[in-house]
Amino acid sequence: MARRFPEEIEVELGLDEPDDHDALRARVAARLDIAPGDLPLLELLKRSIDARGGRVRFRLLVGIGTVTDHGELGGDRPRHVSLPARVIVVGDGPAGLFCAYQLARHGVAATVLDRGKRVIPRRVDLRGLNQRGAVDEDSNYCFGEGGAGTYSDGKLYTRAHKRGNVRDVIELLALHGAPEAILTDARPHIGSNRLPKVITAMRERLEAVGVEFRFGARVVELLVDERRGRRHIAGVRLADGTELAAEIVVLATGHSARDVLIMLERAGVRLEAKPFALGVRIEHPQPLINAIQYGRDAGHARLPNAPYRVATTVEDRGVFSFCMCPGGWIVPASTEPGALVVNGMSLAKRNSPYANSGFVVAVELADLEAAGYRGPLAGIELQAAIERAAFVAGGGSLRAPATRVTDFLARRASSTVPSTSYIPGLTATDVGAVVDAAGLRIAERLRVALRRFDRQLRGYASEEAVLVGVESRTSSPVRVPRDPSSVESQDLAGLYPAGEGAGFAGGIVSAALDGMRVADAVAARLGARPR
Repeated sequence: MARRFPEEIEVELGLDEPDDHDALRARVAARLDIAPGDLPLLELLKRSIDARGGRVRFRLLVGIGTVTDHGELGGDRPRHVSLPARVIVVGDGPAGLFCAYQLARHGVAATVLDRGKRVIPRRVDLRGLNQRGAVDEDSNYCFGEGGAGTYSDGKLYTRAHKRGNVRDVIELLALHGAPEAILTDARPHIGSNRLPKVITAMRERLEAVGVEFRFGARVVELLVDERRGRRHIAGVRLADGTELAAEIVVLATGHSARDVLIMLERAGVRLEAKPFALGVRIEHPQPLINAIQYGRDAGHARLPNAPYRVATTVEDRGVFSFCMCPGGWIVPASTEPGALVVNGMSLAKRNSPYANSGFVVAVELADLEAAGYRGPLAGIELQAAIERAAFVAGGGSLRAPATRVTDFLARRASSTVPSTSYIPGLTATDVGAVVDAAGLRIAERLRVALRRFDRQLRGYASEEAVLVGVESRTSSPVRVPRDPSSVESQDLAGLYPAGEGAGFAGGIVSAALDGMRVADAVAARLGARPR
């Protein structure tokens, strides 16, 4: 009688044990008390590092017996489409790009518009930001091909598994040049040096089947047809005066396109304020984080630079790490002159000597109202006030206000700050006064959380750690309402709000999933032949 095997099994490997296929078969066979030759086929499903309990090891989830048939990597390919397009996609970040890809799978042509530049030329403007403090309002870390995620690390970890086919998104990225390790890593990551090639390859595949991309094309007005008994989208007007007609407009403009939200208000589209989070970036020497996380195994050749994740609740508000970048860099993510925003990124090797993370406090609607900010754009007004205060406190040229953690806990300004990954440089000051400039009690909640996190991660609140202001673009503070079923705007027929900027996603993968969901709805509306 043939032996029955579990469908999957979890095994551990020590740091000095090989994890090649033969070693893995031997370990699984030992767990099942059989000879390696008696095992059926194995498939590595997930790989992670477990540092709990003071012992670091690799944890592998292995499928046994029937190797999963995922089909061809990347699934269905885009079909050739015919112009002129009936659909305009505004924004070429993950929501817009994956929306256009999914539309092309359905055979639906789209014209993709982006206010910024192609992903490679964006680098020139990023150098201007870092070296001269020069902000191009259409081309920066937030705007341009690939969106904000392109030059901010490329983290693919998500909890949005109920929103769509996460595997499809990951496979598409691997198909277009991302390392295949993202298919099995528990916390997949591409790196800001590799993402530009991936994004370019996706766009070139779509252009090859007839999808049109226009860059330097900032949308300033929605064209509305009032003659159908219901207000219906008719197209868009660009900053240069060009008008483009369309039956459908997908709005996928990201969390920082504030002018787009003002444009929507002007067009009679309702907006809703929504909660978000706000705070600072915290930076440590990476060897310190490695020592905290890995203990005596820190420095082992097989261990990458260590990440961490912390969260607590202070006075009924969440305080947590956000977008943690091991071996990373802090970068200026400003989108307008006279305001300062910071974000984090890392390259594929994550080999910078610094670790940084967002360190933020949840901001609820009641907090906005208590601070005197009302209406659907209340969160944007709060963000803008704090970003202006950060610019002034930094002294201009995108220098960032910063405070040693030890000084911050003592409620005093710093006179000196540690070395940093932040190229424009730091200005020693009191960052607590900056985050509280708009009237919220952000700083005190951060202090309480820091003391708690230092008990979890001994050395976290050390003299070497520095707080850098401000991290204010964690997510969109505005939602553009849409029908839960059709995902169409409830105020303007033919308008489909999508992704992070519309308040329906929070990260690369969830934004991509939302863009694909919108594409499926648009294709069905247009009567496209099912895939």
